[in-house]
Amino acid sequence: MLSDNVREFVTENHLSMLSTVRLNGAAQLSLVLAGPYGDGVAFSTPGDRVKYKNLLRDSKCSILISTSDWFNGYVVIEGKARIMDEDNTEPTALLSALRDVYRVTASEHPNWDEYDRAMVDEHRAVIIIEPDHVYGSAVG
Repeated sequence: MLSDNVREFVTENHLSMLSTVRLNGAAQLSLVLAGPYGDGVAFSTPGDRVKYKNLLRDSKCSILISTSDWFNGYVVIEGKARIMDEDNTEPTALLSALRDVYRVTASEHPNWDEYDRAMVDEHRAVIIIEPDHVYGSAVG
């Protein structure tokens, strides 16, 4: 679960670096936009991305969420990813979760029907990281 100050930080800052584990054990890094979601943070990704495939195989991951200048605060959340995708989530529930993630990382979309079609076409998944360990200069 996120503390109040960490939740506030990730509500205001979305620029993130995700670390997943490659098949060979090395780290694979990806830039994502993340925001608070349930007891953790979430982002969405197309179903053909390496980060998605890595998380399907090994859910261990870390995400660093930073201020936009990278120097005025950051939080690192280590945990395991829970994946909501077309294989394990009812379509309406998945689209609702994708909309929620968009709202916490951007704002309201100007055309939700268009957005929904794009999410289905891209086989988008919602990745939720619930923290096992949290640290960083913005933790307080």
